[in-house]
Amino acid sequence: MTSAKHKTKLEFGDFQTPLELADKVCQKLIKLELCPNVIIEPTCGVGNFIEAAANRFQSTSKIVGLDINSDHLIKAEKLKNKLGNEKIDLINENFFIFDWFSLLNSLDGNILVLGNFPWVTNSQQGIIGGMNLPKKNNFQNYNGLDAMTGKSNFDISEWMLIQVVQWLQKRDGNLAMLCKTSVARKLLKYLHSNQLNLSYCATYKIDAKRYFNANVEACLLFCKFYSKAQNYFCDVFSSLESFNSHRIGYQDNILIRDIDSFEKVKIFYDKNAGVKWRSGIKHDCSDIMEFRKIGNSLINGLGEVIDIEDTYLFPLLKGSNIAQNIIDNHNRYLLVTQKFIGEPTECIKYLAPKTWKYLESHARYLDNRKSKIYQNTHRFSIFGVGAYSFTPCKIAICGLYKKLDFKMIGKINDKTVVFDDTVYFLGFEDEEIANKTLELLNSSLATNFYSSLIFWDEKRPIKSSILNSLNLAELARTISLY
Repeated sequence: MTSAKHKTKLEFGDFQTPLELADKVCQKLIKLELCPNVIIEPTCGVGNFIEAAANRFQSTSKIVGLDINSDHLIKAEKLKNKLGNEKIDLINENFFIFDWFSLLNSLDGNILVLGNFPWVTNSQQGIIGGMNLPKKNNFQNYNGLDAMTGKSNFDISEWMLIQVVQWLQKRDGNLAMLCKTSVARKLLKYLHSNQLNLSYCATYKIDAKRYFNANVEACLLFCKFYSKAQNYFCDVFSSLESFNSHRIGYQDNILIRDIDSFEKVKIFYDKNAGVKWRSGIKHDCSDIMEFRKIGNSLINGLGEVIDIEDTYLFPLLKGSNIAQNIIDNHNRYLLVTQKFIGEPTECIKYLAPKTWKYLESHARYLDNRKSKIYQNTHRFSIFGVGAYSFTPCKIAICGLYKKLDFKMIGKINDKTVVFDDTVYFLGFEDEEIANKTLELLNSSLATNFYSSLIFWDEKRPIKSSILNSLNLAELARTISLY
């Protein structure tokens, strides 16, 4: 059971930045020759960033700290008195409803927005019943399908950073904020997608485990907003002290992990290359739809021994099976109720009556699936299925694992193999063509190409959009020339 205190800590992403780290950030900003007239910390907490900024930026005329937690501000007020600093203003308000533009319009000179927004997502807020959220809107502009299949989940800090960007669009200013590395890239994507002003951008990796006991890739995000320049790239440094970096940037609306590496292999880039990688089947009810075969018994996720026809049963390989090469010792099966999206399912009643009876007896599980993709469809529908799902030869890779490792998958027990939705695959009718394609994908040129695009720190680093961007025909021509 989550305690009320712990729930509040999670809801507000209340993990205070250590003074040591806040001071290192301010020292770095001074080395970058920042000399702000005004510093704003929008979620100041107990005031560690305020203390570091007051000590390091001696010429700053005003420091404004805002926080929703009055207990934190009592501590920050004591800090202000200790510093004897009259230029510090503390405000007890909610970031999401505070009138930021009135405050900004009252401040003259160059602004630095500094600090550390909450590291929590809107779905995590939903799980704990948290209300520390912005008003709901589709600020990421996802289409209906992406929104329904989970891409609309977002970090609260992403939304807050976007607000700061909007503040600084019409004035000179800088942003220096600790955040997840993935959030920094999402902000760059937002700036690029909306063609907003950005003079310069960089990230400096920090040790989140050391400072916050968090197992996540994190950084100091630094942005300059000095003119109407639209420079949608970001220099990536391995630490606050490092001077060596690589640059990420855009190519045809796809964010490239390493621009210099990409330049060497961009001949193979074609977002309309024609190859179509697919993802595996999505059903959102593993206890009912997935089975293990133990001896001659078929057992579902509830531990029930099941007696159904094999008409709609197919060997199932999960992403972990593909990534760990656990393919031969196979005992998993998936109930595949449709051959294509929208296919009526009522025919199962006549073609496989025991299967239909099983589905009906467990209907409460399937009917309660929350995703909107199952609404207004045939009963017991699945998603991510088509003719490609039943091809005899497939080249597969797991999207979740941090390595490029393509595997050839054939039939198992004379039935075509299906995958879960963490797997991407190409389907082939011809085994010889499949083998030649696998050879291309495992070539050093293909590896270099994909490596220049993939951000390995992401939860799902390998994406279909990246896999589809390799022009296999051009790669084959180049290799034949060699």
